[in-house]
Amino acid sequence: MKRDSDGQRIALFVDFENLVTRTGLSAEQFDVGPALDTLLDKGKVLFRRAYCDWTRFAPATRNLHEHGVELIDVPPSTRAGKNGADVRLVIDALELAYLREHIDTFVIASGDSDFCPLAYKLREVGRTVIGMGVREATSPLFVKACDEFIYLRPASQRRGRGDGAGPREKEKDRPPAKPAAVPEVAREAVSALLARATGPVNPSAIKEFIVRKEPDFDERDHGFSTFKKLLEAMEKEGLLKREQGAKGQWYVVAP
Repeated sequence: MKRDSDGQRIALFVDFENLVTRTGLSAEQFDVGPALDTLLDKGKVLFRRAYCDWTRFAPATRNLHEHGVELIDVPPSTRAGKNGADVRLVIDALELAYLREHIDTFVIASGDSDFCPLAYKLREVGRTVIGMGVREATSPLFVKACDEFIYLRPASQRRGRGDGAGPREKEKDRPPAKPAAVPEVAREAVSALLARATGPVNPSAIKEFIVRKEPDFDERDHGFSTFKKLLEAMEKEGLLKREQGAKGQWYVVAP
């Protein structure tokens, strides 16, 4: 499949109940923004849907609406409280894959291994599959079924990081921030990719190289709030140069 010059064309499917149940992510605190920022580094997010019984998670709907996520309401279908959100998600994803060939990347936000068959089928028809979920509540089988996996941080781990999940320190009481160090695996990725590149490199290719080396890699563990910040730090060190394309997409070239 030919990829657009602006990067990946992405469809995001969120199994919302799975994300907030037993993960520490509450409906009140849930913010889809950081996840979308990560995906926008890769390309354009053209399709955004979240599935669950929204009467149970009403406080989360405002944030999702503000970020252009379509809410698919799937009421409980059994006395045990189970619902068909996962079935609806699978049907919609497969339908989109066959009807919208320009969408080349499917992001499944869930940690449920029940989505393994969907991931395998999407990859079989030539799509890239990215999983997204909380590490402690994600099945290793689902991680292996995806081309790439992005780990979200539960609220308990985000407190004190200044991202809105917990109280912030007053500016005058905050100790001076130490400069974040560029991890060695990122240096290796940039060196290897730029050495054999015949043109500008999409930043997502660098991230994919790193994740293949270290599946649990998260730039936030190294002091960078986004992957873009890590690239900017490497540019300051002279490891690469960032260039913006005609349509606003950023690329990486040799310094």
